[in-house]
Amino acid sequence: MKLCRLGWLSLSFLAAFAAHAQPFSFVALGDLPYGDEAHAYPPYRALISTINKIHPPFSIHVGDIKSGSTRCSDQESVAQLGHFNLFETAVVYTPGDNEWTDCHRANNGAYDPQERLHALRQRFFTLGQSLGKVPLQLDNQSRLDPAHVQFIENQRWLHQQVLFVTLHIVGSNNNFEVREPAAVAEYFERDKANVAWIRQAFAYARQSSAKALVFAMQADIFESKSNWEDFPGHSGFRNSIGNTLLPLAAESAVPVLLIHGDSHVFRFDQPFTLEKKPLTNLTRLEVPGASDVRAVHVTVDVRERMPFAVRLIESEK
Repeated sequence: MKLCRLGWLSLSFLAAFAAHAQPFSFVALGDLPYGDEAHAYPPYRALISTINKIHPPFSIHVGDIKSGSTRCSDQESVAQLGHFNLFETAVVYTPGDNEWTDCHRANNGAYDPQERLHALRQRFFTLGQSLGKVPLQLDNQSRLDPAHVQFIENQRWLHQQVLFVTLHIVGSNNNFEVREPAAVAEYFERDKANVAWIRQAFAYARQSSAKALVFAMQADIFESKSNWEDFPGHSGFRNSIGNTLLPLAAESAVPVLLIHGDSHVFRFDQPFTLEKKPLTNLTRLEVPGASDVRAVHVTVDVRERMPFAVRLIESEK
């Protein structure tokens, strides 16, 4: 009788796990919309309409909600918030460099980048929830980590045994601009927050028995790569990615997906190495963007050895 009961319990457990571990999908996009309202907004809105027809539980926008040559005005921010409000389900947003670090440029309006970052945090982020018509409940670093209380934009949520994490890591070498003391000070503070958030993510994944992790950020982290190192000393991604995320991913052995934008080229590959050995459990997804107005439909099945599969989403004509 004991053996029969144990067998019944095992079958019940497996059935419950299988039901809980069903495949699901979400949408990733970024570097959109790029350009003036007349030319950039209509195709972006058409793409959002297509995403709404797919009806994912959530979408992730990895930043650059304007191009690098348009003004960093409040009017532009309000327009992009309006676009996020067109998503029928949740949309989680993490900032890009075009929204704040590059706003000092004359053609961007010669704004103070720090002021634009403060405005960005106030306008686009609400403690405990995402954007979109049906906001997702999530956690913010500003609530969970007293040492980094201003980083409301670093977010995480657990969905069907997969931990999703956003990181405020941006292009233009992550604002590590040695000629500008204010930029350097900002970089070091945010870099410490990102390192802490990554460490906490892997710890929480272990605690919650997550079957996979997904990180989302804006920067193409290979932009400062040298002939000898992926993350040389001048790289703004050395601490957060090279010295933190990669070793922790190797140690965890669970599948990890890193989503980013920045270079506007669709890629789905495994370019990462640690101590000159390939990291086969860490996959990179770079979303298209700019003139390539498409998104990526990501399917996740944690029962598979490689749980991530992707296909491009094009606007319906």
